[in-house]
Amino acid sequence: MPKWMMGEMRNLRALMMLLKPLLAEPRRSIIKILSEGVKGTNEIYQALQERGLNMPRSTLYYHLSALEDAGIIEMAGYREEGGGAPEKLWKLKVRKIGIDLVTGEVFKE
Repeated sequence: MPKWMMGEMRNLRALMMLLKPLLAEPRRSIIKILSEGVKGTNEIYQALQERGLNMPRSTLYYHLSALEDAGIIEMAGYREEGGGAPEKLWKLKVRKIGIDLVTGEVFKE
């Protein structure tokens, strides 16, 4: 492989490593749910159940954390109701991920 392609392949691999976990369930569904606007953890959990994705809440927290670490979602605040622990509110931070064909840079919008 020519040397000039090595850098482009490295960037393409980086893009694929970012996209692969995002396209798998339940993360893909979480992204779609949050595309509708800010949602609480409980709302996300219920929406996933309605889609047939039953899982323990701890698993949901794991996927939310992974999406946050990837810079795809972010916490939008807290909802305090009923005197219990505040519920985290989530929103999409990024709606698009791509690669600049000229520079080979991976970008998020």
